[in-house]
Amino acid sequence: MNTQPTKSLYGDRISKEGTLRLGCSAILFDKNRTLVLLTRRTDNGQWCLPGGIVNPGESVAEACEREVWEETGLKVHVIRLVGVYSNPDRLTVYPDGNKAFVIVLGFEVEQIGGELGISEETMDAQFFPVPAAIDMDLFDGHAEQIRDALYGNAAATIR
Repeated sequence: MNTQPTKSLYGDRISKEGTLRLGCSAILFDKNRTLVLLTRRTDNGQWCLPGGIVNPGESVAEACEREVWEETGLKVHVIRLVGVYSNPDRLTVYPDGNKAFVIVLGFEVEQIGGELGISEETMDAQFFPVPAAIDMDLFDGHAEQIRDALYGNAAATIR
């Protein structure tokens, strides 16, 4: 485990100091849509939605499904695009010092297999009641993505 946390810096158009990266996050509800899956990051201890950076040579849906598998041991399938999240006033700083302006695609997913577990990137993974999850101090905008998935329009949200 790296001892340096991934963190975010905020400021007027600070994202221009970083490299543009495309990320994805997965919103997995239980069948009744009353619980949502969160993971606890090993690098900074924060709770978040499973997700990560899209790799060259994979689709955004493949990246989302891969990230959930790697971080939680669950096999999922992308159902729909919930939203596109691009805050130009936020800069992500990684443990290696790299800085990125991350545009995140939030996807609602459904579980199709696997067993819930943890990985090198996650120290915990569990389902939380949706209202409690939204009130938690989640990693960068993840509560907003959960709200958008649960209460949002049929069309994707763009923020």
